[in-house]
Amino acid sequence: MAVTEEELAQRLAEGKLVEGPEHASERYLNALKRTLIVSGDTELISAPSYLRAARHAPTTGSYMTAVSMIQDELGHAHIAYRMLRDLGVDPDALVYEREATDFRYPYAFDVPLDSWVELVVANGFYDRAGYCLLGDIHRNTTYGPWRRALVKVEYEERFHLRHGERWMTMLSEDPESSAELQAAVDWMFLLTLEWFGLPDELKQHGDQMTYGLKGKTNDELRQEWMSTAVPLCEKLGLHVPAHLDAETQTYVIDAPFPMDFEGVAKRWDTERGPVTWDEVLARWKRRGPANAEFVAQIQRGYRQLATEAVAA
Repeated sequence: MAVTEEELAQRLAEGKLVEGPEHASERYLNALKRTLIVSGDTELISAPSYLRAARHAPTTGSYMTAVSMIQDELGHAHIAYRMLRDLGVDPDALVYEREATDFRYPYAFDVPLDSWVELVVANGFYDRAGYCLLGDIHRNTTYGPWRRALVKVEYEERFHLRHGERWMTMLSEDPESSAELQAAVDWMFLLTLEWFGLPDELKQHGDQMTYGLKGKTNDELRQEWMSTAVPLCEKLGLHVPAHLDAETQTYVIDAPFPMDFEGVAKRWDTERGPVTWDEVLARWKRRGPANAEFVAQIQRGYRQLATEAVAA
């Protein structure tokens, strides 16, 4: 049975963690469930996304490394969905019975990765974003089971982004592969900036901060991501539309942001210039070109079994 807001506030003020539904208010639990669903969906959909690109691995060893990372991501998704089960949510329904457009993960994963170069940039950018987000939750969340579970997740996400850094470094040293690397960075950098969500002045679900489910705001996390991603790209001679303002010690985005993006062509509409966040939200809601494909891969076996059961 959920506690009152006053009882929850007292518990948090005493520095105690929430260890289960019996320690939380209904509003806290709703905010936690929303956060866990986004986390689980993001980890889950990365598996078919990365698997698509892993086929282009240059060696058997690099392919096996990619498969190992995919296994990690599925494990991370399992953690989130397992905790949702503990909170009374049916993870089987979430994974296998939702429509593709109802999944809640960053739009970036709806844009297919079509090469090994794009996969390692995803490791360097997307997994870095995951590391920032989950690292913040690991350090700050008031939900005890998640804080403890994220010890393993944070370690593995660090390995993924280091894999991306290492390969990006190697690819940057060859003129031909460096051009392909730059092309991937051109469309993936801004998509990763979108990953962190609406700017703080428009952010919804403020309960995440009120209840200490996370410690940093969207814009603070965006800055944290740029603080390592931008220096990496500069060191490798890659151009990115962002720079450090020496006076304020904050990163400035040197492009219209947000901007319209064409998912099939993997192209930003720089001629149109900035768009509203309402337009971005509409694009996110429509989902991107690989949404149906990736969700269908995840749900295929379940749907096959259900069809065979009916036929029997």
